[in-house]
Amino acid sequence: GLEFSDVYTALGSEVTFIEALPNIMPTFDREIAKLAERLLIRERPIDYRTGVFASEVTPGIPGEKPVTIKMIDANTKEHVETLEVDACMVATGRVPNTQNMGLEDSGIETQRGFVAVDEKMRVLTKHEDGEVVPNVWCIGDANGKMMLAHAASAQGISAIENIVGREHAVNHDAIPAACFTHPEIAMVGPTEEQAIERAEKEGWTLGKSQGSFRANSKALAELEGNGMAKVLYNKDTGKVVAVHIIGIHAADLIQECSNAVAAGTTVQELSMMVHTHPTLCEVLDEAFKGAVGMSAH
Repeated sequence: GLEFSDVYTALGSEVTFIEALPNIMPTFDREIAKLAERLLIRERPIDYRTGVFASEVTPGIPGEKPVTIKMIDANTKEHVETLEVDACMVATGRVPNTQNMGLEDSGIETQRGFVAVDEKMRVLTKHEDGEVVPNVWCIGDANGKMMLAHAASAQGISAIENIVGREHAVNHDAIPAACFTHPEIAMVGPTEEQAIERAEKEGWTLGKSQGSFRANSKALAELEGNGMAKVLYNKDTGKVVAVHIIGIHAADLIQECSNAVAAGTTVQELSMMVHTHPTLCEVLDEAFKGAVGMSAH
């Protein structure tokens, strides 16, 4: 929805979000989401409603009759508002296409259509304490682990490795994701809120360091000084836990961070790696150096 709103507002349309959860961009890191709201929503002809469902959508006739959208409160289910708009786009995500495949006949239970798998992509009989189903693997959206094309590709490669006897497990914490807006948003690993919970549960200390696009000469030359990069790391080991970026070409910049998470690279090691000048990746260099008490500028 955020990506399409970026396109349609650029083409001159007004956009209204309808979100069932209390916040827009509910899966994003909260700090990044707040900045995204300022850069991608407040400065554009975008309105939004949160905590509501679109309970009924009545099609219209272009140029003659508007589309009518009735909204109900997500909790009380009471009618709260009716909107009249030119068009309605349903962008609620995807569902697994696993019906009518005879999974039940093989003793495979699904949850909302999703198939349970282990770390080797082997199908399990059920999500809780399921047993491995011999010679059956499941990758991509159907297992619901991470509904991204490149995640499905990685899972497919991993499954084949395991099929031929070379053990492999996909580290989903190291798979990056991106939102192709202007500016872009990209992330790898848990949000800061999730990382705080993980650190408390596992008994380690979370560190945080930031780099700014406003201090980057390439971003300023491109007139794209808005944005930041946030590095979350384990203070005890120095290993990078997650990185969240909003800014020009964030989707490209995140790969270095994904590689660092996958390889277990520390902020100490990253802080001494040389980044090309003048390039956007110096935003990350600033964050890596800041994590160890060094100053990039």
